[in-house]
Amino acid sequence: MSTAGQWGDLRARAISGVAMLAVGAAAIWAGGLWFAVLAIAVTGLMIWEVARMTAPDRAAEARALGALGAGVLAAVLALHSPFALVLLPLPGLVAALRPRRDRAVVLGYAFAVMLTGYGLVALREGLGVAAILWLVAVVVVSDVAGYFAGRTFGGPKFWPKVSPKKTWSGTVAGWLAAAVLGAGFAAAGLAGWGIVALSAAVAFAGQMGDIAESAIKRRNGVKDSSGLIPGHGGVLDRFDALTGAVVAVLVLGFFGSVPLPGGGF
Repeated sequence: MSTAGQWGDLRARAISGVAMLAVGAAAIWAGGLWFAVLAIAVTGLMIWEVARMTAPDRAAEARALGALGAGVLAAVLALHSPFALVLLPLPGLVAALRPRRDRAVVLGYAFAVMLTGYGLVALREGLGVAAILWLVAVVVVSDVAGYFAGRTFGGPKFWPKVSPKKTWSGTVAGWLAAAVLGAGFAAAGLAGWGIVALSAAVAFAGQMGDIAESAIKRRNGVKDSSGLIPGHGGVLDRFDALTGAVVAVLVLGFFGSVPLPGGGF
């Protein structure tokens, strides 16, 4: 493989990545309504992409489901009640009513997307900036380390039938980078040392989120979830790992205390 081909998408990825980082960082810092609006918009776009991938011949329906996803999340956040959480599966349920491949998969993945949007806002409101910065940073450093290690060292594929580009070298590099990041948070006094193992575990969950989306794309013969982000594909292509990471944190928090920056969850 030529160097140009190996790194040909790096410039577009870098520019898009910096732009997303700037917007995301500003919204995270501002919190409140600004962060909620960003989470609602991103969630709606991700639901649209899920519907679009699994029923590509029904574009209007995909847009309607995306709008439904954004509207449901906005309502749940506005109601600010645990009883409102029962609304989160609604976009996936509506999507599953119409013929499409793997209705159960669509239902589950759409629910995971809705949980992600809700979880991000809940973590920002409940624990503050540090928790969200840590979570996003774990996903980003794991992805960046995996990208460069995989392209540099190559080697055996992690799961070639589902994600043919993902290598074991990149996967392990992602875990190690996340663990180092967690150690940095602990050394800075922002979290206990349990954050090191948690960071590696959340990085793995993020990689599984990436794998899950790859499986849906391959089953439906789709290369990218959309073409909204140059060098990255669609919103779901960029935030699939964050979906896995957020859902993992929520699940761990449901069964016990999670030592996140900003306090336990």
